[in-house]
Amino acid sequence: MIELHAFDDPRAQGDALAKAVGDALNASLAASGGASRTTLAVSGGTSPRAFLQTLAHEPLDWPRVDVTLVDDRWVLETDQASNARLLRETLLADGTKAGGGARFFPLVDVASTLEANVAALNADPARALPDVAVLGMGEDGHTASLFADAPEWLHIIDPAAARFVAVHPGNAPHARVSLSLAALTRIPRLFLLIAGPSKLDVLKAAASAPQENAISKLANDKGVRLDVYWCAN
Repeated sequence: MIELHAFDDPRAQGDALAKAVGDALNASLAASGGASRTTLAVSGGTSPRAFLQTLAHEPLDWPRVDVTLVDDRWVLETDQASNARLLRETLLADGTKAGGGARFFPLVDVASTLEANVAALNADPARALPDVAVLGMGEDGHTASLFADAPEWLHIIDPAAARFVAVHPGNAPHARVSLSLAALTRIPRLFLLIAGPSKLDVLKAAASAPQENAISKLANDKGVRLDVYWCAN
């Protein structure tokens, strides 16, 4: 099920999404009890930067929040393409509420191989399934790093796939580490941050009839609720 929240102003969109994600995390913390933790997974790229900066100041019990990524590129954290770098510059920056308390679990360790890294993530008991996740979407319908042109496509959308998968996109740069489609479908609260008429058209087409792309797989899964925060500009 898709619920669309539409905005004309990017700042209003980011503020509203930060409030909604903060409320979802607070609800998760309340449900889990005073000694438990909750896990937030977010996406990288350029679109979520302002949202992440706003979320960093939300009044949350951040020391009980684990932060991780939906996906990341197989690059050093110092690389401009690193989603972990983006998080450290925004959500987890010094002086923010989140930066002062949240615990960060990156996905990439380039001292290992990609395959060994993914195996270690799947074997790590500290890697809880996120309670809340914020996704992005490409105009090809990919979300996280679940690219339909990757040679791993049938594996990464397999309901029996492990939580973390390695992906080699056909046309996008860099190999990736990503949550699998099976993992995404089990996350209790899923948000999607997109902007512009073309992406809304992609989403509507993906939801109206099954297509061979990740966002269509999610949108047509009867057990998935996707809260879409879309800005026209």
